Amino acid sequence: MDSALAPTLERVRQACSFLFVPATRPERLTKALASGADLVIADWEDAVAPPDKNGARAALLRAVEALPESERARVLVRVNAEGTPWFEDDLAALAQLTARGCAGCVVPKAERADTLAAVARAAGSAAALVPLVESVAGLHALDALDALAAAPQVARIAFGHLDFQVDAGMECAADEAELLPVRLAFVLASRRAGLAAPVDGVTVDVQGADRLAQDAERARRLGFGGKLCIHPDQVAPLHAAFDPTPEAVAQAQRVLQALQAAGGGVVQLDGRMVDAPVLRQAERTLARHARARSRVAQVAAPLQAR
Repeated sequence: MDSALAPTLERVRQACSFLFVPATRPERLTKALASGADLVIADWEDAVAPPDKNGARAALLRAVEALPESERARVLVRVNAEGTPWFEDDLAALAQLTARGCAGCVVPKAERADTLAAVARAAGSAAALVPLVESVAGLHALDALDALAAAPQVARIAFGHLDFQVDAGMECAADEAELLPVRLAFVLASRRAGLAAPVDGVTVDVQGADRLAQDAERARRLGFGGKLCIHPDQVAPLHAAFDPTPEAVAQAQRVLQALQAAGGGVVQLDGRMVDAPVLRQAERTLARHARARSRVAQVAAPLQAR
């Protein structure tokens, strides 16, 4: 593994909020980075009309060159899908961006290991990849996620649930209960492949705080580690949903202290049995808390330096 890849992979694996911004609007890139989002996804795909594809590449390159190096490391690029007229040119431009310090690439319509290998070659050995699975074929590929994740640059997978619904012919209700088996498949496949927890799709209702909170809480409970978002106002609520509360952190610390005081085994705490599974859950809570603190520090550092 390229020594420069390790910190990039760690940043992408720990990220909770992934904020999309159109690559045709370079002024929004700076605003997106200032939002506190863990990572910003400059979008060459859905957010850019076909006549503007070439201009979007040039605009993003100029915008990235104007950023401090620490902020370039928080930028991912979503290229157009393999098979489109723009894919090869996107890969050439992606190579320029990762050479300038961008974190890596979100790969849309991820269905084949060969596609990820091509993107990995273009992005370079120090760039992270986030395959975006958004089709029935992509879901089928989860059964062989080890192959998709064979490239060391693959950090985690993301769920493009809106495109998936269309591809599958589904009409989901607002709570998307119909997608529960699919989301569980993402979590289990990621676990089997040794990847970081997957990233859930966007909440399109940018005015409905309740809907976003419910979607994020569901994702967290299912085992997702983050969520895609489309508006800066969605960033803070996502962090609130995924980061453990002070009460949860305090309780996890009490669990560890109780077991340490007892020398291991099984103890009672507040009238409840505390054993190995409870210990693992407490350790997971404290690990999430540590990641949250690390994330806040990483995002705050370049903002304070301005």
